[in-house]
Amino acid sequence: MARKLNIVFLVVLAVTALLQSSVAQTTFQVGDALGWISPSSVSTYSTWAANKNFIKGDILVFNFTTSQHTVAKVSKADYDACSPNNPISIQTNGPATVTLNETGAQYYICTVSTHCSFGQKLAINVSAATSSAPPPSTSPAATPTPPPSTTATPPSSATPPSSATAPPPPSTTATPPSTTTNPSVPSPTSDVTPPPPPSSATSLRVTGLCATFLSIVLVFLN
Repeated sequence: MARKLNIVFLVVLAVTALLQSSVAQTTFQVGDALGWISPSSVSTYSTWAANKNFIKGDILVFNFTTSQHTVAKVSKADYDACSPNNPISIQTNGPATVTLNETGAQYYICTVSTHCSFGQKLAINVSAATSSAPPPSTSPAATPTPPPSTTATPPSSATPPSSATAPPPPSTTATPPSTTTNPSVPSPTSDVTPPPPPSSATSLRVTGLCATFLSIVLVFLN
């Protein structure tokens, strides 16, 4: 039982870690529906990246046709000059996926022909991952306790005792004795009728019930 609980606990931890990593990472399709091509404007990809927030751990996806374009990570100087001579890394098969493992400015160009000069270049700034923990709540200031009142309450005036009421004088009129009532003569009791003897039908019914109950008890005992 303990082993099964440990396995379930490990599975829950693994699923939680996967969910956290999937929530933390954002996948960006470079150029969105346009993809990674030689654009009609030199500001196409800088405009695309202007409203994006790139965090360390995010993923860039360059959608292009193999042999028609490349993705090369280059220095700032090579990015400005569109120079393909000293790439930091290069991918020639599309679509190409780049995981942003470093913070700071990063530069990407296409090394095919003059595509970079026509605007097939991307410059982004990668920020460090921020903690999602909420800020601690500030407790409200304690309300000071008012000082006790120093004004003494005057004592209430004593109520004067009420005058004692004299008890009423005893009555001098004697109460005459009541007349004696003669005891009533008990009436003779009527003859008590003795209860009738039990009928034979009732005795037979009781005997039958006792036999039935005894047979049920014997069945349960067997």
